[in-house]
Amino acid sequence: MTRIDAKFAALQDAGQKAFVAYVMAGDPDFDASLALVKGLPEAGVDVIELGLPFTDPMADGTTIQLAGQRALDAGMTLDRTLDLATEFRKTDDTTPIVLMGYYNPIYSRGVDRFLDQAKAAGIDGLIIVDLPPEEDEELCLPAQAVGLNFIRLATPTTDDKRLPKVLQNTSGFVYYVSITGITGAAEAQATDVGPEVARIKSQTDLPVIVGFGIKTPEASQSIASVADGCVVGSAIVSEMGAGKPVSDVLAFVKTLADGAHRA
Repeated sequence: MTRIDAKFAALQDAGQKAFVAYVMAGDPDFDASLALVKGLPEAGVDVIELGLPFTDPMADGTTIQLAGQRALDAGMTLDRTLDLATEFRKTDDTTPIVLMGYYNPIYSRGVDRFLDQAKAAGIDGLIIVDLPPEEDEELCLPAQAVGLNFIRLATPTTDDKRLPKVLQNTSGFVYYVSITGITGAAEAQATDVGPEVARIKSQTDLPVIVGFGIKTPEASQSIASVADGCVVGSAIVSEMGAGKPVSDVLAFVKTLADGAHRA
């Protein structure tokens, strides 16, 4: 059982929904980013989604693109991202970390070497948005063989014919993208999301977590009420991008987490 599996089992036992926070590793610099990540569990975050900076983040909107560029400009690399996870693990051995990014840096490193390093750094799962199920032998299956969850995205355009393929080797949880388009582009609506979550849950026992388009505590509560939890990314990244103190950003994160936990 991974930390992700254990966390969702505990939340289910408590009758509570999950709050997942996405932050960009190294934004605006290593130290501030580490301070933010270290503070997330106390702010109510159940699972940390750690963005791996990349030069061509095709699924991301302007907010996260700029965060990745700030991180790259500050010298953030794959190694430094794993260093950040390693530092976090020195004081927290229970909060799951999902590394979210693109395949190019992993491919360049070499899959086996990357997986060894990720496991050693305390990474629990991967979301690699540009590797479809047809490429599962590339990274998904090797990752699961070493004990890392491989989390797949389902979207409004994932129809009933495609969905079983998407779910085939997914583990940890299913990430439902609530809107068509890039991150931060529109607001998620529970009335649209609820039936889609039910459709996915009819085909898997995995938790279904909804992300994209959730920006407020009210939206966090609304979306979590029709799913197993929610993800907030751009709204948190935007706070960091505005140059706010880490303490203020964490206070904002807590309002979002409280919203999800009220669902």
